[in-house]
Amino acid sequence: MDAHAESGLEKGVWSDADFERMGWHDVTIHALSVERTDAVLPRLLFDLDYVVRWVHPTPPETYFSFWVAPATLVFEDVWDLEGDLDFSGQSLDMEIDALHRLPPKDDRPVGSEVPLWHIEGHAFDLRFRATGFRQFIRQPPRLGRRRVLGYAERGGASFAEMPFM
Repeated sequence: MDAHAESGLEKGVWSDADFERMGWHDVTIHALSVERTDAVLPRLLFDLDYVVRWVHPTPPETYFSFWVAPATLVFEDVWDLEGDLDFSGQSLDMEIDALHRLPPKDDRPVGSEVPLWHIEGHAFDLRFRATGFRQFIRQPPRLGRRRVLGYAERGGASFAEMPFM
C-alpha cells in the first residue's frame, strides 16, 4: 500500500538502496547541518522540499504541477567534505540540480568501498564520502504549482528523522 497513494509516494523512509528510483532535480535545500556523533565520523543533514512527483500539464494547462513534501536527508559517516558556493549576483536559494553516487577516485585501502557523493547545485557544489543515506518524508506531499513550500506551510526548518505516517 502506498504511503500517499494520490501523489504516488510509496513509503515514508527511503535509503541509498532506493537511489536509482529517486531524483533530486530542482529540490530546494532550506538548511544543512554537520552533526557530531558518538562515533568517529559525523552525519550530514539536509532540510529540503522533496519533489515526490512532477505532474505533466493537461490542456489547456501549460505548466507542470508538483507533489512536494518537507524531508530530512541524512548521510551517515561523512568525511572528505569539500565544496564551493557562488551566489554572487544570484538569490541565496540552494536548489539541487543532481545528486550523484560515484566510485571513489583514490587509492586508499581503508574505506575504499565507500562511495563519493556529489551534490550539484545551481550555485553550489558539494562532494563527500559517506557510507549511505536515509531520507525521511516528514509530511504528506502537497500538490501545487511551485517546487518549494512556504516556511509556515512546511512547519519551519527541521532536521526531524520521523516520517509522517
